[in-house]
Formats: sequence, structure tokens, C-alpha cells
Amino acid sequence: MHPEFLSMALFWIVAAYTPGPNNVIASYSGFNFGIRKTIPHILGVTFGFTSLVLSLTIGLVNIFKLFPIIQIILTYLGSLFLVYLAYKICFSKSSLENKNENPVTFFDTFIFQFLNPKGVLIGIIIVSTYVEYGENYASYATQVVFFAFFVSLSSITFWTLVGKYLRKFATNDKFIKYFNYVMSGLLLLSIITFYI
Repeated sequence: MHPEFLSMALFWIVAAYTPGPNNVIASYSGFNFGIRKTIPHILGVTFGFTSLVLSLTIGLVNIFKLFPIIQIILTYLGSLFLVYLAYKICFSKSSLENKNENPVTFFDTFIFQFLNPKGVLIGIIIVSTYVEYGENYASYATQVVFFAFFVSLSSITFWTLVGKYLRKFATNDKFIKYFNYVMSGLLLLSIITFYI
């Protein structure tokens, strides 16, 4: 077991469960489309973020250190994508009108994990802090990747359930519209806080 297991676990939990782009979109999707239609988003985040962390453990973190411009470009691309999603959420039709529309797809969500400013930064911090190249490398890397999978799956499912639970209070289209405005604003706020 990793000597800093408790520290690593606490960092993962705080990083995964605090509001961020993935969690906001999960709540929006759970609220507007339900749990079943949000499963592609849940799986996209889980496998996408786990793949990002795995890529970082096998060397991507060193590429970012050698060429920081790559990380900067990915950050800006991810921010632009989040602005686009915030726009779509803000101006989405009421759930009665868009009940047949699918939310963000598995592929969109999977690819977004490599552009998500919060996710990439968390992955770099985790790998840089808790994976040492040496005799324990394989063990530490495996534990970090396992944590990435577990906290991604549990946190994104939790936020989907929060959205689904809030749906019980949606008694009219006006409430749904305001909820979507709040989710759009939180998504924009998550971008702003990343640059402050």
C-alpha cells in the first residue's frame, strides 16, 4: 500500500466531489434527462479521466513539463468547450420540449477529460506527488489509476443523483429554466475560478 495512502485518498475525494465542469454537467443531465440517459456521461467521465491519469503515469506528465505550452493550449481549448456547453445549457429548451434529445455523448465526455482544465491539473498534481519512478513505480501508478477510476465513478454518479433529486422540485417550466441558468452560471464560474 502507498505510504501516503490517506493523504492521496483525501486529495482525490476533495478534488472529485467539489463542483467542477463534469459534476455540473452531470447534475444538469440528471435533472433534465434522468439517470439512464446520463449513463454515457458517467462512463465517459470515468473512463476518460482514468485514461488521462494512466497516460500521465506512463509519461505524459513529463511531456507537459518539457513543453508547458501544450498544457496551456489544452487549457484554453477546454475552456472554450466549457463556454460552448454553458451556452447550450443556458439556452436549452424545457425538458418537456427536449425529452427526446440526448445529453452529451460518451465520446464527447471521454475526449473532454483531456481538455478539462481542472481534471488535467488534478491529474498532474496527483501523478507528480504520488507516483515515484523507481522500484515501487508500478504499485504506486496502479493505486493512483484505481483511485482515479473509483472517485470518478462515485463522484459523477453522486452529482447525477443530486440533479435527479432536485427534479422532484421542478413543478413547472420556469423552475427548469432557472435551474438550467444556474447550472450554466456554475459552469462559467468553474472556468473563471480556474484562472484566478
